[in-house]
Amino acid sequence: MISLTAQTERMAESLAAMAAQTGTALAGLTVMFAMFQNYFPCELRNIIMECYEKLVNFVYPYIQITFPEFQGDGFRRSKAYSAIERYLNSNSTKQAKRLQAYVFDDCDAVVLSVANNEEVTDEFKGIKVWWTSSEHSPNKQSISFWPREDEKKYFRLTFYRKYRHRITAEYIKHVMEEGKAITVQERRRKLCTNKAGGGASGTGCGSRGGGIWSEVVFEHPATFATLAMDPIRKEQIVKDLMYFSKSEDYYKNVGKAWKRGYLLYGPPGTGKSTMIAAMANLLQYDVFDLELTAVENNTELRKLLINTTSKSIIVIEDIDCSIDVTAKRDDEDEEEDEEDAEQKNSVNEEKKKKKKKRSKVTLSGLLNTIDGLWSACPGERIIVFTTNHVEKLDKALIRRGRMDEHIELSYCGFEAFKILAKNYLEVDSHELFAKIRQLLNETEMSPADVADKLMRKSDGEDADGNLMRLIKALEEVQEKKKAAKLEEKEKIREMRVAIKL
Repeated sequence: MISLTAQTERMAESLAAMAAQTGTALAGLTVMFAMFQNYFPCELRNIIMECYEKLVNFVYPYIQITFPEFQGDGFRRSKAYSAIERYLNSNSTKQAKRLQAYVFDDCDAVVLSVANNEEVTDEFKGIKVWWTSSEHSPNKQSISFWPREDEKKYFRLTFYRKYRHRITAEYIKHVMEEGKAITVQERRRKLCTNKAGGGASGTGCGSRGGGIWSEVVFEHPATFATLAMDPIRKEQIVKDLMYFSKSEDYYKNVGKAWKRGYLLYGPPGTGKSTMIAAMANLLQYDVFDLELTAVENNTELRKLLINTTSKSIIVIEDIDCSIDVTAKRDDEDEEEDEEDAEQKNSVNEEKKKKKKKRSKVTLSGLLNTIDGLWSACPGERIIVFTTNHVEKLDKALIRRGRMDEHIELSYCGFEAFKILAKNYLEVDSHELFAKIRQLLNETEMSPADVADKLMRKSDGEDADGNLMRLIKALEEVQEKKKAAKLEEKEKIREMRVAIKL
């Protein structure tokens, strides 16, 4: 018992001596490093550090590869980073000790991801590798009116150098493919809109990290089956969309960017926005709602479109109200006489005032972005313009090749009415249909107005009452139309009498 106690005391003394020696050595190294920093010339320090790094690299058994979140000049988020993020979230969250949790809008599911500075291991064909999620914070802590520089996130892959070829040639490719497959499985379609002045600070898609696009989950229920329009024209549009989505090789063979343009025009309430939602649901595409009045200039517009994704629909609604895209060209002004020129100048001044309120995006910048060299980045996109006044648009903007399909959405016809009746009242035929058909042929009412009359607004309503409500509304429109014609005829008669006098 005494010998055991003595042995324990000797071990404690030995450990204390080792700790003292270690402390002395560390203190000595600290003093040497301070002297090295203060008294050695900068050029000599650099040479010594280079030699030290080479020596460490010579004996260091590992290789590290870094995957930054943004590539190049930060225009676009790295596809490699996104794929790795998906892969690690799916395969490594069970072993990680520190996790981050996200809850998406309109979804109760909790999504877990690896926390910053957390290391997880992975194995590929018997080879062990280590992944680390980190971020680099900006060093500058100055007070400025400009936005603070965002943290730069990255993943670091570490592995033994003897497996260099297999990791770079096989494992990284495996991670990319698995990450993309997981992305497809977990894909939630998005509805994105651009932030005002977003091009000046931050990049990337999504509201996280200061991106220039804000997004929500796209859950619009519209489909072509419920879309109120002529069935024959509807079938043509569906075939055109489906053929486009499968024609990547064809577009490559003919030397065209894999994109297609649709111009939707017609009076308000004829279903232009609903058709866009139906197109997105048919093709399972994301929707990017581009608000041109929030875009500062052509450069920002280019950044926005570069940061869209493939399999997406880019929408510019009411384009005639966004920028100056009227059918008048500058070279036509020179041919006008002085009297017309003065009138034109006053009109141009009013247009300039309105334009200042809108955006500095030019028609030329818009054309180059949607149909120039940048239009192929990325591929598989549909560009949709909507307008209530197609006659106001410049012909260069809507020519074939830019807007490949011109789709007129007009007032409600009988075929469109039958679809609405089926949707809202669940009836395929009714004795009042004949009267409604006659009134629709003689009047103009938008599908939105027809749908409003057919929609049940209380539990006690039935199909008969809603159809009668529609008939009454159509008859009121018909009476107003007749009264307007009589008033117009009376004005013409009065003008003729005044001319004779």
